[in-house]
Amino acid sequence: MDSWFISLNRTNFKTKTFHYPLQFRVSNNYGTSSYRSVGFTLNTVSCAMKSYRLSELTHTEVESLKSRPRIDFTSIFSTVNPIVDDVRSRGDAAVKDFTAKYDKVKLDKIVKPVSELPDPKLDDTVKEAFDVAYDNIYTFHLAQKSPEKSVENMKGVKCKRVARSIASVGLYVPGGTAVLPSTALMLAVPAQIAGCKIIVLATPPSHDGSICKEVLYCAKKAGVTHILKAGGAQAISAMAWGTESCPKVEKIFGPGNQYVTAAKMILQNSEAMVSIDMPAGPSEVLVIADKHASPVHIAADLLSQAEHGPDSQVVLVVAGDGVDLKAIEDEISKQCQSLPRGAYASKALSHSFTVFARDMVEAISFSNLYAPEHLIINVEDAEKWESFVENAGSVFLGQWTPESVGDYASGTNHVLPTYGYARMYGGVSLDSFVKYMTVQSLTEEGLSKLGPYVATMAEVEGLEAHKRAVTLRLEDIEARQLTNLK
Repeated sequence: MDSWFISLNRTNFKTKTFHYPLQFRVSNNYGTSSYRSVGFTLNTVSCAMKSYRLSELTHTEVESLKSRPRIDFTSIFSTVNPIVDDVRSRGDAAVKDFTAKYDKVKLDKIVKPVSELPDPKLDDTVKEAFDVAYDNIYTFHLAQKSPEKSVENMKGVKCKRVARSIASVGLYVPGGTAVLPSTALMLAVPAQIAGCKIIVLATPPSHDGSICKEVLYCAKKAGVTHILKAGGAQAISAMAWGTESCPKVEKIFGPGNQYVTAAKMILQNSEAMVSIDMPAGPSEVLVIADKHASPVHIAADLLSQAEHGPDSQVVLVVAGDGVDLKAIEDEISKQCQSLPRGAYASKALSHSFTVFARDMVEAISFSNLYAPEHLIINVEDAEKWESFVENAGSVFLGQWTPESVGDYASGTNHVLPTYGYARMYGGVSLDSFVKYMTVQSLTEEGLSKLGPYVATMAEVEGLEAHKRAVTLRLEDIEARQLTNLK
């Protein structure tokens, strides 16, 4: 954040010290990880979020609030580029070496065809949860299929757009501080519906070289064809270039840390000829709340994103008067202290903030400026504000719609634009896994009607061959008509 933040309505809070003994996955610089049992002292705060009143800020100051914590990709690129090049030249061997070095796992094979893997055994309750999520995600994405439509723009001039699946896609499921089988569903289900022939799912292996059983269950259910047991930049590189055992893919999807993101950015501009889903950054949420919203719910929603990692950002927008901010701050402190991932949440809160808006119009206007990945509108009659939302990855309306339902099982996709990219990108959808072709067909009558206009435009642009491609046909049509008259 810019230095001017220090002087603007900053709220001071008391600190408390807690000791956290826990086991968690520690990510290294390549997006891969290992488990460590640690005990550490964490200074938590009743609320580490700075606060600002929009009506008291200048236009420049309000604009600055939309900035996210900056990532210096210069040094990250210098780390990732050698990995990308090494995987390109040495293939499987390079992926194995990086996995052994950073994940401390030695692999005989980095890729397994899903058909060769046994069905994992899950607890019935867990299995049912993933089955319900699969059904909802499948239903929502299947509904995105649109029937082919042919339009006759002029008599004899027909045009249409047809969809074709991307033949091979790569799906990245993070395995850093948290394993995310839900991401396997979010990415694989639309790929399955689109009809992608090769679906490679990459995720870091555990210490024994196995894959998280919940990830495997979701992968098998959603039609994944290959499992790549690797994470970080090496996994992205393997899918982009292709190796002896890993099929080359044409588009790569999925969230990841800054090293995964850097690899995607490098490879989409390389000779690998691969595209990516969208630019990505740390997870984020913006909550708009009025006096009717429960402080308990508000705190839980903010922390649900803050716990993703220390680089996540959460924003609370207080709409109007009557909101008990002290109660919200107390709830954030109370809930954060009891979270297993409270260390991450506390760090995320340190660069998050609260803004006070005079009313819902000002609150929505700020949200559109910020363009959050997730937008929660927890106000009275929330549905009436939906049409005013212009920039957001996914929107959650009303007091009974926590962001968590979208992360897991409502049916919408949780792979969304972050870092303000919601201004120009949408989240992953069925369309992400297809490309569209336009088709046109003209009859003799159609070319006779349209052709002269095309010839005129080609002449204006000085493209004589374009003009002749039309006029020579028009001459043939005219000659045939004359012959028929005789």
